[in-house]
This record gives sequence, structure tokens and C-alpha cells, in this order.
Amino acid sequence: MGISDPEYLARRAAQIRITYHQEADALYIRLLEDECRTLRLTDDVALNIGPDEVLVGIEVLDAKHTLGNGELPSVIIENLPESRAA
Repeated sequence: MGISDPEYLARRAAQIRITYHQEADALYIRLLEDECRTLRLTDDVALNIGPDEVLVGIEVLDAKHTLGNGELPSVIIENLPESRAA
């Protein structure tokens, strides 16, 4: 399966999902649905890499500290067409 494969492209067009687990203080940004391996950048940040070295997701542990000063930052979505913005 390559990046020009129609099945891959259909998964790529799926929704980007941001999930926060309050008890674990963990944030996950899923870019597409796919099997993956984990590449740990730091103790708190990991990348999930799929086939053909495509970025599948980003995991952030201790999110309030890693991303902000004890608080989660705001999420701002820019320049998406109105029909695609949630």
C-alpha cells in the first residue's frame, strides 16, 4: 500500500480527532486511522508512524505541563472551508 493507494487516501480524508483524557492528563491527535509504530521523541511526546512513514498521530503525556503552564491551551482552527469546520 502506497500513498497513492485509493484505500489509503480514503483513510487520509477522514476526520482529524483530538482526544484529551483528564485523569491521565494525556492528549492524542489522530490524523488518520492506520496501524502504526511509536517513535518516542521525549518522555512526554510520541509520534505514531504508519506505513510508508506517514504520521498517524501525536501523543502528549503530562499535557497541561507539556503544552501549557498548568492549563491546556486553546485549539484554534484556521482557514478551513465552512463546510469542513466543526
